[in-house]
Parts: sequence; structure tokens; C-alpha cells
Amino acid sequence: MKEVSTPYLLHFGEVLELRLLYDISQRTPHLSPVMLLKDYLITAEPYYKVIENELAQFEAAFHDRMPIMLKGPTGCGKTRFIEHMAWRLKKPLITVSCHEDMTASDLVGRYLLDANGTVWHDGPLTLAVRHGAICYLDEIVEARQDTTVVIHSLTDDRRILALEKKNEVIKAHPDFQLVISYNPGYQSVLKDLKESTKQRFGAIGFNYPARDVEAEIVAHEGGVDKATAAKLVSFAERSRNLKGHGLEEGASTRMLIRVAQLTARGIPLGEACEMALILPITDDPDIRRALSASIAAAS
Repeated sequence: MKEVSTPYLLHFGEVLELRLLYDISQRTPHLSPVMLLKDYLITAEPYYKVIENELAQFEAAFHDRMPIMLKGPTGCGKTRFIEHMAWRLKKPLITVSCHEDMTASDLVGRYLLDANGTVWHDGPLTLAVRHGAICYLDEIVEARQDTTVVIHSLTDDRRILALEKKNEVIKAHPDFQLVISYNPGYQSVLKDLKESTKQRFGAIGFNYPARDVEAEIVAHEGGVDKATAAKLVSFAERSRNLKGHGLEEGASTRMLIRVAQLTARGIPLGEACEMALILPITDDPDIRRALSASIAAAS
């Protein structure tokens, strides 16, 4: 299998990669977990700007295999952080994008028909549990609560995963760690984590960086000069002040990087902001005009 520089993102319904790994493990059981999860290793260092003491905090938690919640607003660097830590710790990273239609079978696996009949195929969580990977459940609050209950037995002293359909209980590999991301801004009566789930995790808090640090990140990732990056950060701060006053979310660091990338390709700053920032976050014409005026003032 070919090594890649970014983690493989599993999309449910597309089980070809999982089936391939399963078939290899069945035909060649002598292969080590490292070989089985080779495509999930991050071979090039993902850029990450350290903000406080989050690297040491995560490493300490990893050595005890403590389940960790990365908690913060959208687009502030949670996913990039876990990619960086997987590279730093030299551990495979299996990322699952959670959504409301995700079932427990999507996580743990199911029986599927192939040329040899009905065969069990591990889901992404089971693959990580068996062979010792970091399993990252991105935006777990988007998943149904009856689905997330499946992780409970992995987040206490038992560290087991029960495959009820297969009548099997898996003891987690010593290198297995569970990490979730959680955006407190999404919480509501209908969409939030149960307390019985929250209290099983340690948490590392994230937020948008300080102005100069965020400008440094945008300049590095977006390929623009620091003056342009500083203008974008200044605009982002204004938009974030509108959260709860017409906007559900202000401009994230991720959005600023996309604006910077367009600008680096020759798109005028105002047009790039309209395309990658203003239009995506609001449909209200008055707010759009106010944001456009803010950009013009920042320029």
C-alpha cells in the first residue's frame, strides 16, 4: 500500500478500503498492526502553531490512553491538532466524520455479501480498537445519541468493544486511543452530548488564537504577506462579535486561510472575502452589506 501524507478519511458506504484491510489480515495474519494501518500513518508533519500547553497535555493523556475531547468552535484547529499529534506520536489516525444518519454499525462493522458469501467487515472504530490506532470522531455531537453510546465501554477501565452481531468482545489494543471533537456552540436540547458521555473524557480547550498568532497562521497557510493576513484577522474579529446578533458563527481561521489562498491566486481581497467568507456564513442581505462594508474599511 502507498503511504500518504494525510490521514485517510472514511466515508460510510465506501467500505472498499476496510474490506481490503480485512482481506489482507485474513490472508496474511502474520502482518503487524503497523503494516495493516500503514495508509493511516501521517508521514509529513502537519503545520500546527502551538498556542499554550496543549502538546504536553495531549501527550500525557496519550500515555495513559485517556479518552480526550477537543473542545472549541468550528475551524479553530482541532482537527489539525490531532493530525499533528498523530504524526508526533507516530501513531495511525482513523478519522470519522460524524453525522445524524450514522449508525452503530457504521462505526463497529457489519456483515456484507461478497464472492465468498456473507463476511464480517470491521468498521473504522473496530479497526482502530483491534490494531492500535487513534480513532478520531469529528464533531461527535452531530451523531445520534444512541450511536455514541457504543463508545462507553471503551472510555472506562474496561476498554472493550462488544460486537453484538458477531457475538465477540474485543479488548482494546494497548495503543488504542479515542479522541472526539466537540463544538459547544452547537449544543441544544436536541443536539448535545449526554453527561454520561462527557464525563468519560478529559478535555483540551481550543479557541481562535490571539490576533498576531492567527495572522501568522493565515500568512503561513494561505500564502499571503502578514499585512494582508492581519487585515483578514481584523475582519474576522468583527464578524465574531456578531455571533448571536445575526450570525450563528463568525469567520473561522479555516475560512480566513481560504480567503488568503484565493488572494494569493490573484483574486482581489474583497472578492475573495465575498466568495469564501461572507456568502458561506449568511444569507441575510443586510448582514452581507455590513460585512462587505467592514471589509472595505479593513482594506
